[in-house]
Amino acid sequence: MDVIRLLPDSVANQIAAGEVILRPASVIKELVENSADAGATDIKIFVKDAGKTLIQVIDNGKGMSETDARMAFERHATSKISKAEDLYSLRTMGFRGEALPSICAISQLELRTRTADAPMGTRLLINGSQVEAQDPCVCEKGTSICVRNLFYNLPVRRKFLKSDSGELGHIMREFERMALVNDHLRISIDTGSRAIELRPGTMLQRINDIWKNNLNMQLIPVDVDTDIVKIKGYISRPEFARRRNALWHLIANGRHINHLKMHKVITGCYDNMIAPDTQPCYFIKLEVNPAEIDINIHPSKNEVNLEREKEILSILGASVKAALGKFAAAPQIDFDTELVPVQPAGEGMPESPDIKVPDDYNPFAIDYGASSQPHLASRPVASSFQSETRQYSSGGGYQGRNSVKNWDTLYARFMNRQDDMAQQQPEEPVLPVENDTPRAKDCFQFAEKYIVTTTRSGVMIIDQHRAHLKILYEEFLRDVKRMEVTSQRVLFPETIELDMDQQNALARIGSELSSIGFSLEYEEGDRWSIAAVPSMISRGDAREVVLRILESVKEESADYGVDSNPMGDILQSMALVMARSAAITRGRKLSDTEMENITGKLLALPDPSLTPSGKQIFTIIDEDRLKSLLG
Repeated sequence: MDVIRLLPDSVANQIAAGEVILRPASVIKELVENSADAGATDIKIFVKDAGKTLIQVIDNGKGMSETDARMAFERHATSKISKAEDLYSLRTMGFRGEALPSICAISQLELRTRTADAPMGTRLLINGSQVEAQDPCVCEKGTSICVRNLFYNLPVRRKFLKSDSGELGHIMREFERMALVNDHLRISIDTGSRAIELRPGTMLQRINDIWKNNLNMQLIPVDVDTDIVKIKGYISRPEFARRRNALWHLIANGRHINHLKMHKVITGCYDNMIAPDTQPCYFIKLEVNPAEIDINIHPSKNEVNLEREKEILSILGASVKAALGKFAAAPQIDFDTELVPVQPAGEGMPESPDIKVPDDYNPFAIDYGASSQPHLASRPVASSFQSETRQYSSGGGYQGRNSVKNWDTLYARFMNRQDDMAQQQPEEPVLPVENDTPRAKDCFQFAEKYIVTTTRSGVMIIDQHRAHLKILYEEFLRDVKRMEVTSQRVLFPETIELDMDQQNALARIGSELSSIGFSLEYEEGDRWSIAAVPSMISRGDAREVVLRILESVKEESADYGVDSNPMGDILQSMALVMARSAAITRGRKLSDTEMENITGKLLALPDPSLTPSGKQIFTIIDEDRLKSLLG
């Protein structure tokens, strides 16, 4: 008995749709690519319920005739190619003839289209690959496609879609990619809660329109034209490298692609220029001879093979390095200073002016100002010594070129100031004083990074940054549970611009932000103002904290959905972001009081050994270990 048989077209289309249409964002990608291939200059996208209920794409392209409208939904029917050789001269986004049949196989689809020379358009209704109606209609020139109830006939596939905010995050990322590729088009999206319209313009204008926050000011251009490849785009300055959510966009022949080797080449150019845990942003367009690039690898068409890959990678790396060398900001030397290089005697150094100094001036004074972190008083170096300009000696240190006339008086004044300062503490130490903390003589600081103290088990070495981060994290969570978080109004609210993903994240966690002391007020367009912040970060960068929280929530929403969070809870993510922003840094000199309180508060925690992300906070060297080290 024969057992092999052909599958019905409807079943075959549903199986094929699984490779092409992964989620609602895939539908938008395919339809926008078709609109771009049809010569549209204006593309409108409408989304309802994150694309599960409705996706509509309207364009003003050339439209389709009655026959073409019906043929477009047949498998492997396309106007882009006619023979295999055409694959080596592709200039269009689509060419397989699989997208439209795959979409209509898993949805209820309505098409309205009209060409410029036709008096009437065509309306087509398709339900799960079955054509239910085709008749004339009145419509604008171009094409409008409505996709309703995606995966309605594949309940298992629909069940595994993420939450609305998760799917909306994927949609917005796909919209960003399509908008960046087609910067010459007017393109808009309306999700029901927010609408974005992007004007035609240059690549740099499109970048700024999409990501806001003056991102274009953080970029440097890359522009190289060779016989092998043309490279044009932008890379971020090293000082703007990101710890998370870096923007990576590669476009080859007008197609957004993923290419691991190119990514490694670009990021490798930043070696020794950025911190190891950060990544640069880049927006790079490449133009290659179509005969030397193969895009027919995967149905998504996001992967490519390059015939001259080695040469292209070399040119790309050299281009990025050249841009960094030419445009990247380097530390500037201030020549308008009172410090002058040592010159050999007898070279005719000009006489220095006699600079008067106030009697109460102390060149070594430390100014605490409004911050708990001491810093050198910002006074002109020239006035630190009476009547002398200073120079650097070969023996080390700065010396006057001539004798200081009142050195005895100055030295006595300096010593008196030092005695006074030794009896004073900073106005606001990092942590408040408590009676149960270790005594100052039991702690000292090493390399301005570690606190060293003794315990019954041996010598304890504490990472001061991780310890303070852990303390702030636990205190914040405790205050939230007790509803003791205090909010402080900002005298001059700071304005931030949020992109679509960030606004979706804000809508999701708005109540949580309010409960921990933040108050964000909508102004207009994409602008919001930070009207109040938690008291624990009143002196920190509130704007940076808010953006980090929103980026964290945005990433988790896209990767894990609303009901799942790798940190376990949204408030824990917020606590970690805020603690990182407010914690003291390595390289910060601590007073005795600060070391006492950090050590005491850390050891009072239930689990003082690890940070919230699992990094070790301290280590103990016991007596046996000391003996082995000392032989």
